[in-house]
This record gives sequence, C-alpha cells and structure tokens, in this order.
Amino acid sequence: MTKAIDGLSYYRATLNDTTQYPQLKGEEIADVCVVGGGFTGVSTALNLSAKGYKVVLLESHTIGWGASGRNGGQLIRGLSGESALRKTHGAGVDELINRLCWRGNDIVKENVKKYNIDCDLKQGYMECAFKDRQMRDLEAAVEYYSTLGKGDHFRMISAQDMREYIGTDVYKGGMFNDLDGHLHPLNLCRGEAKAAAGLGAKIFENSPATGITHGKEPMVATQHGFVRAKMVVLAGNAYHLLEQKHIGGVVFPAGTYIIATEPLGDDLAKQVLPSDAAVCDVNEMLDYYRLSPDGRMLYGGQCNYSGRDPKDIKASILPRMCKVFPQLKNVQIDYQWGGMIGIVIKRVAHVGRFNDNIYYAQGYSGHGINQTHIVGEILSDAISGQMEDFDVFAKVKHWKIPAPRWVGNQMVAAGMLYYRLKDLL
Repeated sequence: MTKAIDGLSYYRATLNDTTQYPQLKGEEIADVCVVGGGFTGVSTALNLSAKGYKVVLLESHTIGWGASGRNGGQLIRGLSGESALRKTHGAGVDELINRLCWRGNDIVKENVKKYNIDCDLKQGYMECAFKDRQMRDLEAAVEYYSTLGKGDHFRMISAQDMREYIGTDVYKGGMFNDLDGHLHPLNLCRGEAKAAAGLGAKIFENSPATGITHGKEPMVATQHGFVRAKMVVLAGNAYHLLEQKHIGGVVFPAGTYIIATEPLGDDLAKQVLPSDAAVCDVNEMLDYYRLSPDGRMLYGGQCNYSGRDPKDIKASILPRMCKVFPQLKNVQIDYQWGGMIGIVIKRVAHVGRFNDNIYYAQGYSGHGINQTHIVGEILSDAISGQMEDFDVFAKVKHWKIPAPRWVGNQMVAAGMLYYRLKDLL
C-alpha cells in the first residue's frame, strides 16, 4: 500500500528501532490476544502488560505498517464524533469529552518520557482559516477552551501576524496552541511496542490472523500457529477483515497522501514555517503539514474516499503545497507515500465487544494518534473491569451499509462531495 519514489516513506527511511519480531509458529497461551500492530493494538498491549496481563500481539505485516506509521504525525487534542456522543448520551457526556480531550496527548507524552522513546516530539499546533466564518469558529473555540481553564495555551493569530508563524499569505488568520504538537509516528509506535515487549508482551509480525474459534477461551488462528486466550482485542482498523458479521460495514477505508521534500536548509525552513509547528487548515477536505527534524516539508492531504489511489501522489499533492508555499516550487521531492485511514459515518470511534470476550475498536476518522491512545486505555481498563468509559462509546449506534466495500466507499465519497462544495463556497 505504501507508495514512494524509492520504495520507502520518510518514516520508514528514518526508523530508529529496527527490531524484527518473529512469526508465530505453534501454540501460544495468553490472557489477551491483540490482533493488530498499530497504535490501538500496541497501546492496548502496553497498558495491559503494565497491569500484569499476559499478552500476545499478532500483526499481519510489521509493527506500525498501516496508518499508525504513515500518518501526518500530528498530535492533536479532541474526540471525533462529539455530536454523536451527545445525541446518544445527552449533555451529561460533556464531562467525559472534556476529560478525554487531551488524554491521548498526555498518554503519548507520558509514554515518551517513561519509556525513553525517541520520536521527535515537539509542541505547537496551528489551525488556519481561509474564510471569515472559519475565523469566527476558531474565535469561539478559544473562548470555549478558556472556560476549561486552557485559555493561556490558546491564542488567535490575525492575518497581519500570520507570517510570524507561517510563511504564506493564503490564510485569513488562525489559532495557535502549545498543548498539541507533532512527532515521528512510526518511531512512536515501534517504541511503544518495544516497551510492551520489555514488560512481557509477546509480539509476532508477519502473522495475519485468519480466523477466530469462539468460546470461553477463544482461539485465534494464523497460517502457522494459534493463540488461546481468555479475551481478544480486534484492532485492525481500515485493514481489518475478521468478524465482518459483527463489525463489518461500519468503517470505510479512505486514502490520504503525503510528500516529503529534500532538506530545505535553515533559511528556507525558517521562512516557510518559523514556528516549527504542526499546521492544519480547517476545511472539511483539509491539508496538513509540518517540518521534519532535518528540515524537510512534510505536506499531506487529498483525502480520497473513492477507494482508488492516485496514479502519482506527487502530482496530486505538489500543486497544493505550492499554492500555499510558492517558494517551494523548485524543491526536490524525495518521498511520496499514502495509506488508508478508517472513516466512520458518525465520526465517533466504533468501540464495543461481542460474545463477552471479543473486544474491538476502529474508525478514528483521521484523528488517530490521540484517539487510539485514549481507546487503548479504555480497552485495557474495560478488560480489567472498569467499564464506564467503554460503555459510553459502546452504546453509540453506528450506521452499517450492507454492501461490498467498494460500493460503501462510493456512497461515502458521494456524501463527502457535500463537504468539498462547502469548502469551495
């Protein structure tokens, strides 16, 4: 799925942990079998291992192979699908939303510090507006965060002051905060996996789960072995194919794509992004970008709901980048890649369980780094008997389209056309 000029994404090319985990062969016994080696599965395994559970994690490819190792690397507060949570639970759910808003960020920062994970974590995040109505929305957000006691961390930036943060004139202004930030997602995911293994978790790569035999102690089969466990966590997200009867048709894969320039040099890097913050515009079909530690522009966007990848990622993304930063029109593009994120129509993460011992979590709708770590904590708490937060998500009724994946993607793509038109008007 990854596409790149040299066969690598920038993240793959700058891995600092090249640990190779074995393929599962034979029988393993565990308290919990986690299926999926992205952020959801790895963070769940890490939390459970820290609690003393015997964990086996199965990954079809390598740790962080999917969206967890390919995304924009933006560590951003909040939960997607807040309106769906409020519709299900009423205004009383606001306490949970406010409590969890930065929880994923906090978990990541705690893990980086506790387990000494080198993932280029930096603070600073800017949301940029193209229209006056978007500026009004950002102003309302600043007021809202002030009511939560976070006002000192947020500030509005006028069009006149934007160049102190971003070297472009395309925006009406923006909102900056120093609580969110950015990082190297693949190094974070692999660092957390290494931490889980250090706590006793057994991790197996190149070991796709082929089926589950249900019962009091379910058995998860792979091509060359199986895991007997008291509980199972399904954490495959957009790439997940197991148990379609129970959890299929809710999550639709959408492609998102990134290019990485050559190192820009200190002068040009400071010219285009003097704040060194992560940046995202506030369109529904948004672009996002940031600088790498070696001064490359990592620019992403062009979210594709059709199920088809562009023939040439560079040709799709480069004009978008140059519209924002004309000064980058002649730079070399060293890497281009893409991957699938899991989209849920109601936008709230699809979390639940069936048969009492099969847990699942999927569909973060583009807010993955923060929410996967929140959900990893919620799942591990639920397995250890603390169900309150789990139940809040599990009670949301999701829309399921009983059609093949391709047809479902076309329906989602048609719906997203509305948001594209909204951006343009």
